Amino acid sequence: MDNSAALRLQKVAEAKFPTQFGRFRIYGFEARTGAGLEEAVALVMGNIHDGEPPLVRIHSECLTGDVFHSLRCDCRAQLEIALKSIAQEGRGVLIYEHQEGRGIGLLNKLRAYELQDGGADTVEANELLGFESDLRSYALPAAILGHFGLRSIRLFSNNPDKVRAVESAGIEVAERVPCLAAVLATRAAYLRTKKEKMGHLLEDF
Repeated sequence: MDNSAALRLQKVAEAKFPTQFGRFRIYGFEARTGAGLEEAVALVMGNIHDGEPPLVRIHSECLTGDVFHSLRCDCRAQLEIALKSIAQEGRGVLIYEHQEGRGIGLLNKLRAYELQDGGADTVEANELLGFESDLRSYALPAAILGHFGLRSIRLFSNNPDKVRAVESAGIEVAERVPCLAAVLATRAAYLRTKKEKMGHLLEDF
């Protein structure tokens, strides 16, 4: 269970942040956790306190997808879906945290890719490397939501574990909003494994 109350969260910076999706404000945060110093940024658009609970996306870093447009995963597609949806509503929050490869790190993710090329699925590859299928913690994002005074959100996610983690931190998930990328041949097996072995709520399988 995430324990965001135990984190020593500190906002270190904030600035105007124009993007192709619209104008946000970007905030930088750091916190001491059991794993050491963790960092995350939050993009905030509009007035997130008036009206219905705002859209929120908690996005884990994916260099290969977010930066290099990899089609092995659906990470960049989900990131863009969330940013576009927030911009369409004119309000919302996107939290971007450093949990590459579901928490195993960049180079271990590449090792997992190599194992996947040899026939392992994404869960089996992590386990062959000695990791659990998903090592991520959502304590830091939950603390950031608390920093903004949000007690109820509409969460962009297909991952029920993420919903439970946010709710365990005392933040109501008023609605889980599906974040569904197109099912391409290059990532079909990856998505199927996320649904069948990790319980992700994907409707196209």
